[in-house]
Amino acid sequence: MAASTHTHVSHDTHSTTAGGTWSTRRIATTALFCALAFVLTFVEIPIFPPAPWLMYDPSGIVAFVAALVFGPSTGAIVTILPWVLKTLFSFNPWGHVMAIVAGVALCVPATLIARRVSGTRGLVAGMVAGAVIALAACIVGNIIVTPLYTAISTADVIAMIVPILLPFNALKIVINCVVTALIQKPIAQIVSK
Repeated sequence: MAASTHTHVSHDTHSTTAGGTWSTRRIATTALFCALAFVLTFVEIPIFPPAPWLMYDPSGIVAFVAALVFGPSTGAIVTILPWVLKTLFSFNPWGHVMAIVAGVALCVPATLIARRVSGTRGLVAGMVAGAVIALAACIVGNIIVTPLYTAISTADVIAMIVPILLPFNALKIVINCVVTALIQKPIAQIVSK
């Protein structure tokens, strides 16, 4: 396959110093990713009409792009830090924990696979694997966490898996993957200049 047809997934050779520490530029870029993700945590969009109380926010896209550009550790930071900061403004620790689990479960495995298998094939394989892991994490997380902070019983959460939780989380994951796939290469090119 020609190099020009490969999807860009940075191996991060430009962003660390010889000792393996982060460069000032990488720190600054990661901070910008975190700031954008933080702002986007406040953008809540109802995407699943049967459950209008379940909201989608696009912050996961920013974290996913950061993971593909700089690596899974950066993706994890850009997933976790904005939600930790949001707790200062909107105290919903269980919801924020769920968002962190879902985001890390998607972008970290996807990036690890995309770095091992080059090109579009690796990116697609990574996204599929990450999507399956994230979907499982969302379902298990809901079963465990939802009864802790709502009046909904574990049995009621289990009853919601097929009609509500699976389709909502699958739709959310598909949106994150599709948008990330479309924008990650141009953003990687801008960041690496």
